[in-house]
Amino acid sequence: MKVILTADVKGTGKKGEIKEVSDGYARNCLFKKGLAIEADSVSVNNLNQKKEAEAFHKQEEIKRFTELAKKMNLAEVTVKVKCGEKGKIFGSVTTQEIADSLISMGFEVDKKKIVLKEPIKTLGIYRVDVKLLPNISSKIVVKVEAL
Repeated sequence: MKVILTADVKGTGKKGEIKEVSDGYARNCLFKKGLAIEADSVSVNNLNQKKEAEAFHKQEEIKRFTELAKKMNLAEVTVKVKCGEKGKIFGSVTTQEIADSLISMGFEVDKKKIVLKEPIKTLGIYRVDVKLLPNISSKIVVKVEAL
């Protein structure tokens, strides 16, 4: 019997795959637990439409993040912090502070997407990577100034 898996099933397959399984396994295990549905023409057509829609939305997201990366490339962000003598900062500049500065400039960026190679603990100018997607990233310039 052909079934469409609605969840990952160990030893059988991943969610969204069409698999050939025995009738007893399908009726007694997969259907009862809600792990699969029968693969008739309507359900196969619905699965194909869902996959096409997901692919379309993924492409739109990639386009949006590519445009954002182009606009944001080498943007200059200023972060004002309290500091002591010789430009030493109390604590360090966090990704949240950088994200807040980017949001105030009009760039919607999550703090988890900002990659700091090492903590920023002194005043100065730093280059920081922003990984929007695994293969789309941008570099910004962060100016750390005293209050």
